[in-house]
Amino acid sequence: MDNTKYGKYIVSTLQPSASFTPEMQARYSKFAKKILWMDENVVAGAFQMNCSWYMKLPAPGTGQARAHSHEETEILGFFGSNPEDPYDLGGEVELWLEDEMHLITRSSMVFIPKNMKHCPLILRRVDRPIFHFSTLTGGKYEMTML
Repeated sequence: MDNTKYGKYIVSTLQPSASFTPEMQARYSKFAKKILWMDENVVAGAFQMNCSWYMKLPAPGTGQARAHSHEETEILGFFGSNPEDPYDLGGEVELWLEDEMHLITRSSMVFIPKNMKHCPLILRRVDRPIFHFSTLTGGKYEMTML
């Protein structure tokens, strides 16, 4: 952020990272607005975190996260944008954990233990922007496709 001793720990612009390729960004930008991304490539020693707004539904067959796992634990967050009712998601997100389908319609956080198969993640409805974050306890976003 600035040239002070600790300013390097403050990230206020979207930084490129090897973990989020230009191809991924191009696909993602068709339905979401990535706000910030942090990992060890952006700030040395940082764990991975991504913050975005889901703005609309992606085109069929695009943009949906496919089944995968991570060698690190992960937390996903989905938050509605209605300040009068912050628990109303303003949409529907289908998320698979192992072989269980969960329909998220309220602001939620999801804990995913390491090596747990998760996704697909499917945006079913977006009535208002949905704030989404994901964080992995490791320094970069790495996944094993299943």
